[in-house]
Amino acid sequence: MIKPDATARIPEHIGKAHFIGIGGSGMSGIARMFIGNGVAVSGSDRSESDYTRALRELGAEVAIGHDAANLADDVDTVVVTSALWPDNPELVLAQERGLNILHRSQALVWLTRNARLVAVAGAHGKTTSTGMLASALVEIGADPSFVNGGVVSSLGTNEHRGAGEAFLVEADESDGSFLFYDVAIALITNVDNDHLDHYGTAEAFDAAFVEFASRASEAVVISSDDPMAVALTPKINHRRIVTFGEADSADVRLRDVAPSGTGVSFTLVIDGRSYPGELAVPGHHNAINAAGAVAVMRELGVDPALALDGLRAFRGTKRRFDLQGIVDGVSVYDDYAHHPAEVEAALSAARTVVGEGRILAVHQPHLFSRTQAMSDVFAEVYERLADHTIVLDVDGAREDPVPGVTGEYVTREFVDPSRVEYQPDWGEAAEAVARWAQPGDFVITLGCGNVNLIVPQLLAALDDSSGGQASGSEA
Repeated sequence: MIKPDATARIPEHIGKAHFIGIGGSGMSGIARMFIGNGVAVSGSDRSESDYTRALRELGAEVAIGHDAANLADDVDTVVVTSALWPDNPELVLAQERGLNILHRSQALVWLTRNARLVAVAGAHGKTTSTGMLASALVEIGADPSFVNGGVVSSLGTNEHRGAGEAFLVEADESDGSFLFYDVAIALITNVDNDHLDHYGTAEAFDAAFVEFASRASEAVVISSDDPMAVALTPKINHRRIVTFGEADSADVRLRDVAPSGTGVSFTLVIDGRSYPGELAVPGHHNAINAAGAVAVMRELGVDPALALDGLRAFRGTKRRFDLQGIVDGVSVYDDYAHHPAEVEAALSAARTVVGEGRILAVHQPHLFSRTQAMSDVFAEVYERLADHTIVLDVDGAREDPVPGVTGEYVTREFVDPSRVEYQPDWGEAAEAVARWAQPGDFVITLGCGNVNLIVPQLLAALDDSSGGQASGSEA
């Protein structure tokens, strides 16, 4: 993978832009916003997707597969992600031509110039928190601009150029690029040093978060509960620090969290006044995310009661506890969770709404290094919260394979081997799910790779085993 070049010059005029990896959820949003700003856009990606098709409809030139021939002679600026390998042929040619090469975060810097920028950072909950802010602010008529890492279900998009002053972005701490932004309000959902491959040491990782927060021009909104966030807060040099969470000391204090239908209800206490709230999406973690979103909106001048009214419109984001279809009473969901804390949050949310049904998890491990280091933690979470788990093979993403590291690294850590099975073949995995599933059960695919692509096979296998009792997909 490549590292962002902090010395790259961000030009006043982009010219024609070429996106390497244009089909990613974040990159596609930036590309669409470039088009909306009158920039001619081309790009490439390794596979076709809804994102690439939608970009073509907007006039972008999109090639499938990476090839130097994709980089036209009239390209002025190339936009890249950290997930690229240094020998990518389009990147190599751009370097040989001396073109302006911007990391995706630097492209966002160009888009957000002169805006009142709200940047959302943290190990978990960034996409959901950004989506909550976008959905609520649109609902109350504030019309923000935003670029999110996932499609906001209630809005049907992951980007929007609004007329309001606020610009919301999901800021990526994994490669240090969140330090490029000129931030007005920084929201830190939590801190988990899961990216030491970039920073080298936990101290360097912590220092980056402190710098990100301290540079915010207006306010820092940070968790009162997350241990690492709490430890970092005294180090932040800022006149306006707002905490949110369940701690008694929180400025926006969350309490009375309880399941409510298929969602969650709660109360926020702010300046001694109680505000009731309710979300259409389930999970204790989403109530915490809502507290952070209300804290941010309060800094933007929105009354907490109005902010909570706006949050009622939030219906989640794609690939976050995302219902894909129901077959003979078996609900199939997809979730982006790929870290043990995220898996725990997703399965805990499912447990609050599944009732008497069981939870059947389909886990795609992400990264060989993470699988090798955290297989025991993954196994503990799945064995505790899922009734049965099927583990696929590892999605290595940007990493080279590590000999011997497969999905079995997770399955062998289960105390009760009858609760888990390793199924590297997706067809056999889908058949295994169909054998286990009963009416009332939840099937949940979990992973940030391409595990969502197994969903059609799961639905088909369930349909075959039920005799064709499938409902329409909710995806």
